[in-house]
Amino acid sequence: MRNKTKTMVGIGLFTAIVVVLQLLGGGIKFTFFSITLVLLPIVVGSALYSWKAGAWLGFTFGMAVLLSGDAAAFLAINVPATFAVVLLKGTLCGLVAGLTYKLFHKFNDTLAVVAAAVVCPIVNTGIFLIGCWLFYLPDLAKWAADFGYTNVESYIIYGLVGVNFLIEFGTNIVLSPVIVRLIKIGRK
Repeated sequence: MRNKTKTMVGIGLFTAIVVVLQLLGGGIKFTFFSITLVLLPIVVGSALYSWKAGAWLGFTFGMAVLLSGDAAAFLAINVPATFAVVLLKGTLCGLVAGLTYKLFHKFNDTLAVVAAAVVCPIVNTGIFLIGCWLFYLPDLAKWAADFGYTNVESYIIYGLVGVNFLIEFGTNIVLSPVIVRLIKIGRK
């Protein structure tokens, strides 16, 4: 019973961290979107508590994105698709980070953390890109032309996700040793 309570409290704390980071981190923008610092607690939470906790934290991240206004431009185009893409990308980045950690943890904890920290932003951005192609391509083509891009693909890669992805990916890699320490502290 005590372990269940500790787990529930821990996941609750990580949920609060995810919400606060997303809502406060909304001010750090390089294009339309905020740099997502939330991926770090998602990785830590999924490593400490399981891939299910990672999925929950990712879902919470998605809900916070929707509430923060970061998805407003896409909501104006297609509300159901935006909800689906934002919630799916968040949930899957946490779920896959947790499963990746679980897979590699039996070999080496540091390798498991680095692998989870690498896949988290890849899944988050990958699902977003798939959503862009499936639901928003005609509108993105108009935006691309408005911003002087010669084609929509360049706009999506360089204008929408390029800098954001590189910063999120780099932050996760650079802070992986910190994540390992946080996990060790969390297990004590």
